Amino acid sequence: MKKLFKFILNFLPRPFLIRLSYTIRPFLEVFLKGETYTDPIDGKSFKSFLPYGYGKQRNNVLSPSTLSLERHRLLWLYLKNETDFFTAKHKVLHFAPEQAFYKRFKNMKNLDYVTTDLNSPLADVKADICNLPFKDNEFDVILCNHVLEHIPDDVKAMQELYRILKPSGFGIFQIPQDLNREFTFEDNSITDKKERAKIFGQYDHVRVYGLDYFDKLSKIGFKVEKVDYTSTLSEEDITKFCLAKGEIIPIVYKS
Repeated sequence: MKKLFKFILNFLPRPFLIRLSYTIRPFLEVFLKGETYTDPIDGKSFKSFLPYGYGKQRNNVLSPSTLSLERHRLLWLYLKNETDFFTAKHKVLHFAPEQAFYKRFKNMKNLDYVTTDLNSPLADVKADICNLPFKDNEFDVILCNHVLEHIPDDVKAMQELYRILKPSGFGIFQIPQDLNREFTFEDNSITDKKERAKIFGQYDHVRVYGLDYFDKLSKIGFKVEKVDYTSTLSEEDITKFCLAKGEIIPIVYKS
């Protein structure tokens, strides 16, 4: 199964993968049903989660029911337990909306929920993150997770995110980050897909972010909060929800 998943992830276009997942998900739920691990997004439990990864695969990380990864489940818990996202009225912009969240957020009556992306079939607005068709100070909440590592001019993208965020709002800009790396690494001379997947974690990533990611956001004007939410959870819950211990959630505010 691991080899099959690796083949699918590396050779099938992402929009097709999204459509395909709606067909296979019910079968995965039945096949892996159990009591060992729980997806906090829908509360369903399984004997194991699925492997995932473009370069080096990670085992037991992809939920069979919501198709959430560690970062999605961590974000859900944070939004649910630490913010008013599920109760207060917010105008939300969600970049490259994840399937784990899309229908749930769209059906929430308290949210004016807008999705955007260049290619995703789940996007309401097809737009370039570096040239967004939205007004200044338009959104209360911006979710832009695992997007910036794909963008060659991430500074321009950050500037656009800053422009459209309300001063009273917040953004969550998760990225794959090497917390042992002081500086972000880029090398456009590496063109082989397998080599890029090995070095950058995914063939279509243009950089590996280091600790300077937070400084980069600050220079744009954001006030940045680095939240290690797993440090507030028990070891039992970290294991049960299949979370990545020590993963940082970057919360930004417009100062």
